[in-house]
Amino acid sequence: MPELEIVRPAGLLDYAEGLALQRDLHADVIAGRSPRVLVLCEHPSVYTAGRRTEPSDLPTNGAPVVEVDRGGRITWHGPGQLVAYPIVRLAVPIDVVAWVRDLEQVIVDAAASVGVHAERVDGRSGAWVSGADGTPPAKVGAIGLHVAEGVTTHGIAINCDNALDAYAAIVPCGIADAGVTTLSAAAGRPVTVADLADVVVDRIRAAEHGMRTGHRIGSAAQSTTTARVTTADTTFPSTAPARQETLV
Repeated sequence: MPELEIVRPAGLLDYAEGLALQRDLHADVIAGRSPRVLVLCEHPSVYTAGRRTEPSDLPTNGAPVVEVDRGGRITWHGPGQLVAYPIVRLAVPIDVVAWVRDLEQVIVDAAASVGVHAERVDGRSGAWVSGADGTPPAKVGAIGLHVAEGVTTHGIAINCDNALDAYAAIVPCGIADAGVTTLSAAAGRPVTVADLADVVVDRIRAAEHGMRTGHRIGSAAQSTTTARVTTADTTFPSTAPARQETLV
């Protein structure tokens, strides 16, 4: 089977252009013109609001917000944050929860590659880093997905060496009782998007291959995580079967 195609735009990818690119690639995968694609990019500074965003989550500084069809609530993208959009057909029977666990493992493995221990937090998606002084975990990697006709769009965002001040104006991911951090802060040294890009490509390849072969990279995490699920991070079109709407 053909390899995962990698699309890596040069420079910062305008968010609207990124959405259009995803739509085109999604259509190609559905039509069979492309087997599977991974877009790896950085965006200019932008707030994006998923379908569950509440008015109280919105920026207090009046900054514009782009509404998108992914699950989850509001977040920020910007320079120094690695964004990966795997546009792939999910294996049948479709198990979106398992794919979310795989993507969490991608973030955990990428963090480990630069010496940072990231982990899951029960009942919350993404990857988190605990402070050395016992402070509550702070989110270092987020997940937000949309699935239509069995093919995914959107994906993961990993904070590498981006500034964090933009998060102060919002309630990131709708979680008011936890903070955000970067791999640079957690590692105590600069960790750039370039440092992480190849590892993320490799781990998403492994995740996609494992999904198709039944050897999922996130399977151990799935079996040990409490089965508490919400529709926070993934959405389906209204025509999706009801059995697909119980999601992490």
